[in-house]
Amino acid sequence: MSFFSRIFKIGQAEAHAAVDKFEDPIKMTEQGIRDLKRDLQTAMTSLAEVKAIAIRTRREADNKKKLATDYERKAMVLLQKAQGGGIDVQEAERLATEALSLKEQHANDALRVSQEAERHEQMAAQLQGNVNKIKSTITTYENDLVTLRARAKTAASTKKINQQMARVDSSGTLAMLEKMKAKVEEDESLAIAYGDMATPDKTIDDEIESALDSGKSSTAAADLLELKKRMGIS
Repeated sequence: MSFFSRIFKIGQAEAHAAVDKFEDPIKMTEQGIRDLKRDLQTAMTSLAEVKAIAIRTRREADNKKKLATDYERKAMVLLQKAQGGGIDVQEAERLATEALSLKEQHANDALRVSQEAERHEQMAAQLQGNVNKIKSTITTYENDLVTLRARAKTAASTKKINQQMARVDSSGTLAMLEKMKAKVEEDESLAIAYGDMATPDKTIDDEIESALDSGKSSTAAADLLELKKRMGIS
């Protein structure tokens, strides 16, 4: 546990120091993921070694238990043979006592080795938890890297556009637009002036005819009223 704690503390310290001066966040994140994968490989190697010790120790404990059980069985067989007359009673009891002594020795060894196996199994479980944590962290950062790449691309594009916009002389652009507007208005005024100049001036004869036409229009209007009056049309 302390080994992994040191790894994460060192990694955090280096990351905080690098963030202040890094230039490419994508490359830094990719390097961080590679470092985590190396840590994962080391942790998995340690996990495999501890699991192997736990398995071997558990197997040894089981063998010790079997030996203890077997010596107890042998002591019982010796006593049974003595009862049946197959072996001297005193000899049978002596050998049975030795067998029970060996049984006790192996039973104590089995208990001790079993306790060692439990400690190794607990350590393996802790290492497995750390391995799972590193795997989860790698997956999270790999997913974040996809988003980070997209965000970095968008940020770079936005930065480029903003830099281009910042270089544009907005006041000069507005002045140019106003100048063009004034030019258009000037051209429109000139067009109207040239139109007026293209219209021919009226002669004295034109004015006389216009006056006569105006009088005719007035006489015609009076005649129309007189006609409607005779027809009874109001």
